[in-house]
Amino acid sequence: MSETKHPKPPQPEQEQSPPGLTRLMEPVPDHGEKSYKGSGKLEGKVALITGADSGIGRAVAIAYAREGADILLSYLNEDEDAKETAKWVEEAGRRVVVMPGDIKSESHCQALVDAAVKQLGGLDILVNNAAFQRTYASIGDITAEEWDETFRTNIYAPFYLSKAAIPVMKAGASIINTTSIQSRQPSSHLLAYASTKGAVSNFTAGLAEMVADKGIRVNAVAPGPIWTPLIPSTMPPEKTTSFGKQTLIGRAGQPAELAGAYVLLASEAGSYMTGAIIPVTGGEIMI
Repeated sequence: MSETKHPKPPQPEQEQSPPGLTRLMEPVPDHGEKSYKGSGKLEGKVALITGADSGIGRAVAIAYAREGADILLSYLNEDEDAKETAKWVEEAGRRVVVMPGDIKSESHCQALVDAAVKQLGGLDILVNNAAFQRTYASIGDITAEEWDETFRTNIYAPFYLSKAAIPVMKAGASIINTTSIQSRQPSSHLLAYASTKGAVSNFTAGLAEMVADKGIRVNAVAPGPIWTPLIPSTMPPEKTTSFGKQTLIGRAGQPAELAGAYVLLASEAGSYMTGAIIPVTGGEIMI
């Protein structure tokens, strides 16, 4: 490929403790801080984004804010990254509510929705983006506790949040789930994660049918290999150097390169889309 705007492998070998910090990555991911230009596509909307402290969630928060949305920023405990994301939302002139906490808890999910309504005036867009991932060579190395944590983070939480959000959403609202290329091309070393992403894709299709008569659209974005803190904090260091090289584009994607798909699905430009999955995979095929 002749395109050279974004960094290509090899990346420096690197490792972090989970869940990882953006500033420690080399190269630091591009979330659209300097590049994303809004045009009012989400003016006056309120969006709840999970995992919004870093990675794809940060890129979506920046894009949504620059498109005119106020943001409820949900994250686990990565305060440093969350403050940075909130700064970008505020610089776009939008309101932001920052709420740490564990989305594996149904009561916390309900509290997130309640906060969006009480502090920001409603809820128009729910982005179920947060995810838990670990790599293992053998099924024997995966504990029952970790299998449970992966499912509770990646599929229980979207269920809890959607269940809480739908009663306060109006016609025209949108739910957007983050699935993965792993839902169609599962890697053995990501057995638990890939299993949950298959569930997310099916949850998206079923929920879209369930709420169609309410005028609420439900779609998903399926990223391929994206350069986020999840990578150096969950993959063997030697794997980080070539991460993304196997794609047709020949590199990992940057979080900023997914923002447009999430804007499309949340805006009037995507008004005839529901039950859909948009692949943003660098050419890894999902058909």
